[in-house]
Amino acid sequence: MDQAQSTQSKRIPPLSIRLTAEERALLEQRAGCLSLAGYIKSIVFTDNAPRYRSRRQTPELDAKLLAELLAHLGASRMASNLNQIAKHLNQGTLIVDPDLDSDLKAAATEVTWIRSTLLQALGAKS
Repeated sequence: MDQAQSTQSKRIPPLSIRLTAEERALLEQRAGCLSLAGYIKSIVFTDNAPRYRSRRQTPELDAKLLAELLAHLGASRMASNLNQIAKHLNQGTLIVDPDLDSDLKAAATEVTWIRSTLLQALGAKS
């Protein structure tokens, strides 16, 4: 048995408590950026409390940008067009003419816009 398995097997089953919605909200507020388990452990074991990892912050969503992105995807035939191109490529019948070349460049531009808009709407850095 390796070190990781040994450590895991020594843990006992988790402790469970029931809270009201108000108690849970107060606990989450007091925990701040800590996980609830980390916060509770730091309170219960104050004498020798270890440092616990901070909880990952959820990104702020921009509903307007997400709606714009979904509308753009709905109005676009890009997915269908890319599927047709892939089909012809796999069959060996793809002929790259100036029209297809410009369509591929337009699709690449669309994908880039979708990616950056989605990242912006999710509050992530691009």
